[in-house]
Amino acid sequence: MPAKQEPAAHSDPASSGTSRTDRTVAGLRARLRHAVRARVWRFRLFGLLAVQAGVAASLAWFVGAQFLDNPAPVLAPTTAVGIVAASMGTRLRRTVELLVGVILGLAVGDTLMPLFGIGAWQTGLVVVLAIIVAVLLKGGGSLLTQAGGTAVLIATLEPPVRDLSIPRFVDAAVGGLVGLVVGLLLVPIHPQRTVRRLAEPILDPTIAALHDLAAALRRRDVGGAEQSLGSLRILGPRMTALDEGLGAAQEVARLAPSRWRERTSVAFYTEAVRHMERSFYAFRAVARRLSKALRDDEPVPEELATAIDLLATSVQTLRCAIRAQAKPQEARQQILAAVALVGKAQGDAAPDPTRPHTRRLGYSGMIAASDFRTAAQDLLVASGLDNDEAAALVRQPSDRDEWD
Repeated sequence: MPAKQEPAAHSDPASSGTSRTDRTVAGLRARLRHAVRARVWRFRLFGLLAVQAGVAASLAWFVGAQFLDNPAPVLAPTTAVGIVAASMGTRLRRTVELLVGVILGLAVGDTLMPLFGIGAWQTGLVVVLAIIVAVLLKGGGSLLTQAGGTAVLIATLEPPVRDLSIPRFVDAAVGGLVGLVVGLLLVPIHPQRTVRRLAEPILDPTIAALHDLAAALRRRDVGGAEQSLGSLRILGPRMTALDEGLGAAQEVARLAPSRWRERTSVAFYTEAVRHMERSFYAFRAVARRLSKALRDDEPVPEELATAIDLLATSVQTLRCAIRAQAKPQEARQQILAAVALVGKAQGDAAPDPTRPHTRRLGYSGMIAASDFRTAAQDLLVASGLDNDEAAALVRQPSDRDEWD
């Protein structure tokens, strides 16, 4: 056994030191590669945002200077850049909130600063009143933030001259409109490409975590199962970004004329990815319950580990089919085969209605089986089936003793 073996360091300290150094260097290289890949991914995802912001700022300044006869239209490019940044990963409503927040901050600041002047308490008062008005208008976070921020700008950087109110309003409105035009008409994002780049950093770790979970179940390795659960949990922020990206993709396909021809394909693609995303939450619940099952020393049949492996494989198969817009028949067969294995792991149906299955799984295992079916149903819906049909197929294996 390894515990009874003589440590290698006792016989050859130099080789042990070299091995430790090699491991350290290998770890640094792996972290460096991960950091580089992450930076490249962010650049590919948000690089267009820099172009949109630059075009919007230039165009807003040009319109303000040439058509509004304003030699220094500062608020126009500022608002335009804010609109572009907000519209990259949010919906049109939040973008409109941002514009309304700018105008609201201008209104409160321009109304009060000529009366009270510029100073510390005046700035605080203007911000408080701007945010209160935004709250009364039932604004969201974007409106509140922008109203307060614009009020600070007016209170601290601009002289309290009432005659500047109208030009500021016009500058903000022009900047907002330019930002929307650039983001939706002139330089719109590519909907499917954006969603794909947001989904890739979720799909690969999820598939790997499910395979690791299955291996941990076979070894009855509690630590390995909990590590898989942790790998799924840290994907939360990425899933939030994906959810926002799905909304942005659908919005661009609906409003940007250059993307109208893609509306059907974007609708199919985003709907499929949305249901795949929902299944990931169920995967996390499965991992949590099975980790608890191992901690409580509950039985975990081999069929359950095999089912998790197969479901992970089905995610990869479905992913390829969705990208190719092909019929995902193979993925559906894999999903249903995985559900059938879960039914076998639960045990044969029992004649007593209060005990639907024989006791092959413990309490946590039975809950994990239910969460597994929820994930499978979402994947079936992602494959193009309607929800009722997917639910019927998922229930079917558990209602009979054999699955052909």
